Amino acid sequence: MVAGDEESYEVFKELFDPVIDQRHGGYPPDAKHPTDLDYTKLLDTPIDPSQNYVISTRVRTGRSVRGIRLPPSCTKEERREVERVLTKALKALGGDLAGDYYPLAGSDSYPEKPGGMSAAEEHQMREDHFLFQEPDSTLLLSSGMGRHWPDARGIFANDQKNFLVWVNEEDHMRIISMQKGADIKTVFTRFCDAVNKVQEVVKQEGYDFMHNDHLGYVLTCPSNLGTGLRASVMVKVPLLSARPDFKDICKSLHLQARGGAGVDSASVGGIWDISNSDRIGKSEVELVNIMISG
Repeated sequence: MVAGDEESYEVFKELFDPVIDQRHGGYPPDAKHPTDLDYTKLLDTPIDPSQNYVISTRVRTGRSVRGIRLPPSCTKEERREVERVLTKALKALGGDLAGDYYPLAGSDSYPEKPGGMSAAEEHQMREDHFLFQEPDSTLLLSSGMGRHWPDARGIFANDQKNFLVWVNEEDHMRIISMQKGADIKTVFTRFCDAVNKVQEVVKQEGYDFMHNDHLGYVLTCPSNLGTGLRASVMVKVPLLSARPDFKDICKSLHLQARGGAGVDSASVGGIWDISNSDRIGKSEVELVNIMISG
C-alpha cells in the first residue's frame, strides 16, 4: 500500500490508519509524532570499542516536496519540478557537503547534463553501492514508480562520497550519510546539517517538505512515516548470528537484522545490516540512540 499524495493519508484514513497502527506496533490516530535533529543529544557510548566488528555506519531518511504529488501518481512535469528544486538546493551546499548531481543515463531532464551520466558511470555507482537499482519489484512497478524511467532521476554525491541524495526513486528524495567505521556521531552530525540546509533552500524556492503533527514527515510508503529514519551499522558477527534466536534478540532491542545486500537478502560470511526497527512515535535522536544502545 502506498500514497499518491499528501492528502491520501487523510482522505483514506479509514484504510491507512489501521495499517499504520499495525505496521508500527501500535500508533493510534490521535498520536503526535516528535521531531528532534539535535545531534548534541546523541549518547557518547562507543558502538564498537574494539573496532573489530563494525564495517560501516549509515543514516538515511526520505523527504517529500509539499504541493507535488508523490511518485506513484506524479506526472512527468511534476517529477522534473522535484528534480529542479532539489538539485538547486543540493548544488547550493558548501564545505564537506559540496558535490555534484548525476542524472541517470538516458535522462534528458537536467539541462547541465543532457543525456545524463554515461552507462559506465551508472554501472560503477551501483557496483559501489551508491546508486539505487532500476525498479523491478512487483511493489514498485505496480505502484507506478517506474513510469517515464529514467527521466528526472539521479543521485547527488559530495566529493568525499559520504553524503548521497537519491532524487525521484521511491520518494522525492532519500538523504544518506555514511562512512567506514563506527563513528555514528560524525555520520549523524553530517546528516542533520545536510537535512536542515537543504530544507532552507527548498523554502527559498517557495516549497517545503510534507509534514504534520500526527504522521511526522510524509512519505510514499506507510512504513517510512514519522522520521523515515534508518540508522544502521554493517557488522561482522558470525558467532552471535549463528544463534537461532539472533533475530529475536535484535527485535527485543527494537532493532532489525537483515542481510548486507538489503531487504530479504541473506547474510554472507556473518555480515549483517543492523538498524532501528521503529520509524514513527520517536524522534530522530531517540531512534539513533536506540541503535547505539543496542
